[in-house]
Amino acid sequence: MSEAHFPSDEGLVRATGRLAVARTLSEVVSILRDTALDIVGADGIAVVLREGEFCLYAAEDAIEPLWRGRRFPLTACISGWVMLNDETAVVPDIEFDPRVPSEAYRTTSMRSLVMVPIGSPEPIASLGAYWCASVIPDDATVCRLETLAHQAAVALIRLQEPAQVGRPWAAPPSDRAPERTG
Repeated sequence: MSEAHFPSDEGLVRATGRLAVARTLSEVVSILRDTALDIVGADGIAVVLREGEFCLYAAEDAIEPLWRGRRFPLTACISGWVMLNDETAVVPDIEFDPRVPSEAYRTTSMRSLVMVPIGSPEPIASLGAYWCASVIPDDATVCRLETLAHQAAVALIRLQEPAQVGRPWAAPPSDRAPERTG
């Protein structure tokens, strides 16, 4: 296993500035998708929104399609585990971590991941970074991803409207995929 290490924080500073002026959920998701790969040097990124007892893979930027537009029970995926436990998950090898449904990843090239909660103490989303090789991300990489997630939480809380409490991040009808579990 190799160790992932990407020392530049320049992209994080730019992303933080963009998140500070974001006006919509779509814009926040787009900023995360567009900047997270560069910030952590990953092969793929996923932005996952909590919708009640489900999580929606709202956006991704990866070398191959993963799960964009799909919903899974919170208890059936690593992004849900992160939200339910309000804890970052560092997974050097998805085959050997019981929190990851390895069967779902078997057909992908992804081998390692870091998933961080967005919002605390009750996460409203999660941000995932994926690598095709088995890597152990260094503390600085994990910290950059957690910092980006924190800035996203600040932006999302700023955007939240009182009428949306309980399901604030529901995708607009045109963006919704049929509900699936898996």
